Amino acid sequence: MLPKINRISTKQVEQIFKSGIFVNSEHISFKFILSNSNCPQISFIVPKTVSKSAVKRNLLRRRGYNAIQSHIHDFPLGIVGVFIFKKYQDDIQTLSNEIQTTLKKIQY
Repeated sequence: MLPKINRISTKQVEQIFKSGIFVNSEHISFKFILSNSNCPQISFIVPKTVSKSAVKRNLLRRRGYNAIQSHIHDFPLGIVGVFIFKKYQDDIQTLSNEIQTTLKKIQY
């Protein structure tokens, strides 16, 4: 699990959905904005369309947080974003590869 300083609040999620930029991959999408924070802040969202079961949705969120731990320092400072699952994918290695691909797409 990521430390609290690297996770975002509900108010920030609403702000991201209003004025964020999308980056897509096969299983996840990343919507982000740039802010003045000192560290990257990332969260995961699993909609009910991916899995009806809350247990499976929470499992996907935890797998996402485990996959991002090795990449959190590669994100630019001040980025505030949300990973949104599009399909059910609970393989940590696949999620890690998609996070790395997404990270390459947002490097400008």
